[in-house]
Amino acid sequence: MNLLPSIRAVAGLMCVGAITLSSNFAQAQTYPDKVVRLVVPAGPGGPTDVLARLIADRLTASLKQPVIVDNRGGAGGVIGARSVATASPDGYTLLFGNTATLANIPAVSKSANYDPVKNFTAVAKLTDSYQILVVAPEFPVKSVAELIAYAKANPGKLNYADVGIGNLTHLSGELLKLKAGIDFVPVHYKSGGEAMTALLGNQAQFAIDNVAVVRPLLQDGKLRALAVTSKTRQPDFPDLPTMIEAGVADYVVTSFFGVVAPAGTPLAIVQRLNADILAALKTPETQAVMAKLGAKPANETPEEFGAFIAAELKRWTDIANTAGIKID
Repeated sequence: MNLLPSIRAVAGLMCVGAITLSSNFAQAQTYPDKVVRLVVPAGPGGPTDVLARLIADRLTASLKQPVIVDNRGGAGGVIGARSVATASPDGYTLLFGNTATLANIPAVSKSANYDPVKNFTAVAKLTDSYQILVVAPEFPVKSVAELIAYAKANPGKLNYADVGIGNLTHLSGELLKLKAGIDFVPVHYKSGGEAMTALLGNQAQFAIDNVAVVRPLLQDGKLRALAVTSKTRQPDFPDLPTMIEAGVADYVVTSFFGVVAPAGTPLAIVQRLNADILAALKTPETQAVMAKLGAKPANETPEEFGAFIAAELKRWTDIANTAGIKID
């Protein structure tokens, strides 16, 4: 048997691998030597944009190169996410991702045309946040148990306000349906503001939305809170039980922000960005902004964040499949 062709093939592959590693190493050694673009899959001015610009400013200082925010809203964040998924994996194009772009949308939409696990390299998780189950002021329930009992006694007669099919607010309601064995009608609104207006007008009876959206209305006494969706009680609302404490087993819903890069971005660049971003999260200014959003700073390695994204994607895909939720 002539082994020479096989030996040559293996040697060739080793050569290619060595060249690739050498190129990646050289690239990482000079990174960054030009402008870095941070794609925000939302319009300017919102909470996502505010936090992204703060992180971009901090990275500009640490990387000693301009980090510019590129707002690419549309299609619930798909347009911005897809643009990064197909970008060159050189560390100069990053995505300021969140629960929607990295878990919810891919869970319900095949036409998104990107896979958060396969098409991205996790860089740094920024925040963890939670949601609150709130009810309209005129709705006669004072606890989660009473809400469930009311829904069981009136199947399909309650309206649940969410912010669009496949949105985390929608899926949070579907998860409650599955866990509590109740039925109600999801009513899809264009924004959190519209959903809250529907509650105030008693057009919908309850909702599960982010703390940053509902907190002002709770502080003004315009809505009533029943529970938080985190694993543990929250310092901002110490008297509110968790959904689990309130009797809904295994009900935990969190939201997050995080930075990802195109798949194949050199590890050295990813680690550099991770260290700089985590340092930015420790500044008082950044923590003040996160506190307004009802979020806590994260502290994870790229590997831990990648595992988290994969778990969240699987979880919401399973829930969407069980509930039969697809948007295309």
